[in-house]
Amino acid sequence: MALMNITKRPLTHMGRMRGRSFPGQHEYEQTLYDLSEASVHRNFDPYIDIDWDSPELAVVPDDARWVCNDRFDPIGRNEWYQAQPLEKQIAIGMWRQANVAKVGLQFESILIRGIMQYTAAQPNDSIEFRYATHEAKEECNHTLMFQEFVNRTGMDVPGGPWWFRRLSPIIPLFSTIAPLIFYMGVLAGEEPIDHLQKQFLRSGDTQHPAMTRIMQIHVAEEARHISFAHQLLERRIPTRGKFPQFLLSLAMPIVMRVLLGAIMVPPREFWETFDIPRSVKKDIFWRSPESKAARVETFGDVRMLAERCDLMNPFSRVLWRVLGISGRSSRFRSEPSYSAQ
Repeated sequence: MALMNITKRPLTHMGRMRGRSFPGQHEYEQTLYDLSEASVHRNFDPYIDIDWDSPELAVVPDDARWVCNDRFDPIGRNEWYQAQPLEKQIAIGMWRQANVAKVGLQFESILIRGIMQYTAAQPNDSIEFRYATHEAKEECNHTLMFQEFVNRTGMDVPGGPWWFRRLSPIIPLFSTIAPLIFYMGVLAGEEPIDHLQKQFLRSGDTQHPAMTRIMQIHVAEEARHISFAHQLLERRIPTRGKFPQFLLSLAMPIVMRVLLGAIMVPPREFWETFDIPRSVKKDIFWRSPESKAARVETFGDVRMLAERCDLMNPFSRVLWRVLGISGRSSRFRSEPSYSAQ
């Protein structure tokens, strides 16, 4: 990562944060400066770094590379899906990939709007203003990349569930009303996709090269975005009082579980389009042992963050368990899961 090669520099020409200081403030400011420099020196443009018109990236009929992966996609592991004719498996896989991209676009559109509201509320000397704006710029490129991919598949996919699309204008308001909840939502949206894409890229499994290139770009830049959200929450949450921290400890698992379903589970149109039995849907999300394990593994990094912020208490631990997302915390960021090793 480009971030690792950046030399530490004093923040003399960068604004410092107003208000009372907090433990680790200098390290936090230095991290945000490093992230900003990484965004300047290592960034991607979807219309420069992806050769959309190359024959290799062309979408052609009967391409078996669209079949859902049986290692990382719960749909691909299901016996009903595996029993379908190859033509239908390809159609389902292409629809699935296109819809995941569309959900990513919708989530990042919400994120962009929230970030711009957040930066508008920052004072002139806010160290967070510069990096958050860099992130918004990169997310704009991601939305272009995702929509171009959807367009080229020819799939008219809706993206997230109806309630997620309806709440889209409202969710960004939390960036200024309740910024810590908003950035929990950022992680809830970014961690599942990032976790899945890293697993797939590490495996070396075959898929359509357009999707592989999109994953490579997305993982490279999302590493910075996720780092910012982790750092902001880790530094800000301990400055809150005991009762606000308790409420945040309950909010975190709820936000993670709700957005996990919105992002990873296909909408109603998917099941209707391909006439998939309701029993199959229930088995895929989230009754099968493999799906339960994937749901747990997805939030290892977030559980590590919760422990660092003292958000793991007897009440919140019960809530993590009831929601089916409790488990071992990561020892370090982006630690490979056991199932992927």
